[in-house]
Amino acid sequence: MKIQEILTQAESMCKQENIAEHPARILLMDVLNLESYQLYAKLEEDMAEDKKTEYFQKLTRYTKGNEPIQYIIGYEYFAGRNLIVGPKALIPRPETEELVHEVLFLLDDFFSEEAGYQTIDVVDIGTGSGAIAVSIAAEEPRTRVIATDISQDALEVTKANTEKFNLNIELLQGDMVKPVIAAGKKVDVLLANPPYIPKREYVQSIVKDNEPNIALFGGEDGLQFYREILMDAHKILMPKYLLAFEIGYDQAERLSAFARTQFPSATIYIKKDMQQKDRMLFIHNF
Repeated sequence: MKIQEILTQAESMCKQENIAEHPARILLMDVLNLESYQLYAKLEEDMAEDKKTEYFQKLTRYTKGNEPIQYIIGYEYFAGRNLIVGPKALIPRPETEELVHEVLFLLDDFFSEEAGYQTIDVVDIGTGSGAIAVSIAAEEPRTRVIATDISQDALEVTKANTEKFNLNIELLQGDMVKPVIAAGKKVDVLLANPPYIPKREYVQSIVKDNEPNIALFGGEDGLQFYREILMDAHKILMPKYLLAFEIGYDQAERLSAFARTQFPSATIYIKKDMQQKDRMLFIHNF
């Protein structure tokens, strides 16, 4: 059976279940150990029977078992790296990649070596799989990164990713900013993508039934953890600082208003993502 026929059949199975079809292609690439361009070059080739069996066994976990494709293959491509993922931590999203890229630009602008920053102390609050912390540490060698999470299970995933990419990231377990305060740390940059889904908002079953709910829901209005972080942030920030958050698309006005109560003299602004949705909140005093 040709690879193209198998892919068509797999996408049809997804369509019948009314679920996204593109994971079928991602899984096929993983099973065949091919990049996207290589897969398309081989579509008219026959697929080995053992690979076909493996493929459909794994695909059934997605189509019938409601299991995220990232958990089936064990990784998610994020900011140029295949990050280890699993049920212990939230699967990194493309919107978070945009936050990482924007922060890297701001590090060059605000914390240049010419301005005297030989090192930049960064904390990633609620790190989950470590997507933000790993990306920043890997892309900007001057950073000294701390990653926190209340979940020891999540920190185990972060640790696996730091070891995979040979990075020296300090891991602290605890609630939001509190472990950083307890450790007596001071940072130049605070980054966070906290849980921001309101408690009663609808969430797809493949997300709600698989990913840790503690990493999804942010209280009644979705803003609980932002408030906690913003109220405690002063205790760990250096005199010149940058804070950067991923936010829900409809939370910009409320979060900006609350941020001004905590940082009345700082520059506060919102940046849209590639879908033109308000997705990032920045606070700085440079």
